[in-house]
Amino acid sequence: MTTMYRPLGMVVGVLGGVAAGAVFNRVWGVVAGGEEPPSATARDHTWREVLLAAALQGAVFGLVKAAVDRAGATGYKSLTGTWPAD
Repeated sequence: MTTMYRPLGMVVGVLGGVAAGAVFNRVWGVVAGGEEPPSATARDHTWREVLLAAALQGAVFGLVKAAVDRAGATGYKSLTGTWPAD
């Protein structure tokens, strides 16, 4: 059964990554007053801004990935009656 879950898990993972990017951009916009998140090589941003953006991005991506993976596994269990990792 886990073999059937793999393609579904990959699709859910990609969609989760897209959702996480959108959530991060929205959160950063609120935190930074509408500015785009700085890249690591942005000359006009401080170390603090760059590292804060990276930490926030990591936290958002981790949270969204866990939520999406859990929802996918729960949905799979509802459809098949088995947990994908079993």
